[in-house]
Amino acid sequence: MASKASRLAKDKTHKTTTTQTSGATLASKSGEGMASTLPCGLYVVATPIGNLGDMSARAIDTLRSAAVIACEDTRVTGVLLRRFGISASMTPYHDHNAARVRPQILARLSAGEAVALVSDAGTPLLSDPGYKLVRACADANISVFAVPGPSALLAALAVAALPTDRVLYAGFLPVKTAGRREIINEFKPVRATLVFYESAQRLAATLADLTATLGPRDAAVCRELTKLHEEARRGTLAELAAHYDAAGAPKGEVVIVVGPPESTAPSVTDEDIDAALREALVSLSLRDAVDAVAGSLSQPRRAVYVRAIALQKILPNT
Repeated sequence: MASKASRLAKDKTHKTTTTQTSGATLASKSGEGMASTLPCGLYVVATPIGNLGDMSARAIDTLRSAAVIACEDTRVTGVLLRRFGISASMTPYHDHNAARVRPQILARLSAGEAVALVSDAGTPLLSDPGYKLVRACADANISVFAVPGPSALLAALAVAALPTDRVLYAGFLPVKTAGRREIINEFKPVRATLVFYESAQRLAATLADLTATLGPRDAAVCRELTKLHEEARRGTLAELAAHYDAAGAPKGEVVIVVGPPESTAPSVTDEDIDAALREALVSLSLRDAVDAVAGSLSQPRRAVYVRAIALQKILPNT
C-alpha cells in the first residue's frame, strides 16, 4: 500500500485523455487514521440515500482530503460532514448556478487541486448538473474518479423483482399530463425495464399515465429505500395506480420500476426452420435459401446455415 500511495502522490498532476491514475487510497488498511493525499482530479462521490451506515470508508476519506466539496445544498451536505467529523470547504453547485460556478471549479482543478462532487443523496450525475462538470473535465484532460456507493436506481432494481438484464433509466417525467404521456409513449417500444424517479405527490397521476400508455405491465413502486420504513410494492401498473389513487401520496422518495413489454413474436422452432428451408431449397441455391429463411424468421444466419447443410444431406436433388 505504501508504494502505491507514494506512486499516486508523484502522479498528482498527471492528466491524460485515455488513461488516469487510480483515485484516493486510504491511509491505512482499516481506513482509519490520517486522511490520504488525493491526486489532482474530480472525485464523484456517492453518499447515503437514507441509511448513514452505507457511507463508505473511501467516501469519508475522499471528502476529508478534498480541497473543496461541490454540493447541491451546503446545508444538507453540512449535516453529513458533521456526522462523520469532516471539516471541509464547500461550494454550492446546482442547476441554478452551474454555468457560473463550473469555470471556478475547473480553475481549481487546473491549479492541481482535488475536488469532490456530491449530490444531496446517492450517486451524483443522476438528475443533477454533474454530467456537465464531468464533460468539461474530460474536455480539459482533467482526471475524473468514481467513488461508488449508494444509488436509488440500483437499490430499486435490487428489490423490484423485475428483469435487470436490460435497463433504461428515464429520470423524472414532465409535470403536466400531456407532456408526461408524450415522453412515456417514446419508451413504449423499448424492450427493457424502465426506471423513473417521481415525487410522492405526483405518483398516482404518473402511474395512471403509465397504465394508459404502456398497458398491463408488471411494475414496482419503491420508496424510503434503505430507511426504516422501506417498501417495495409490486403489482401491475393498473393495480398500483388504483392503490395510490385510493391511499393518497405516500411519504418519502419514490422510484417507479416498470417491467419490459411481453414478447408477442411467436417462438421459432427447429422444425419451423427446416420446413422453411425445404421450401426455399426447391428453387434457390443453398446460400440464397439460407439468407431468405434467416431474414424471414429473424434467425441467426449461422444457425440456419447449419440446419441447411444437414438437410442437404438427406434431401434428394438439392
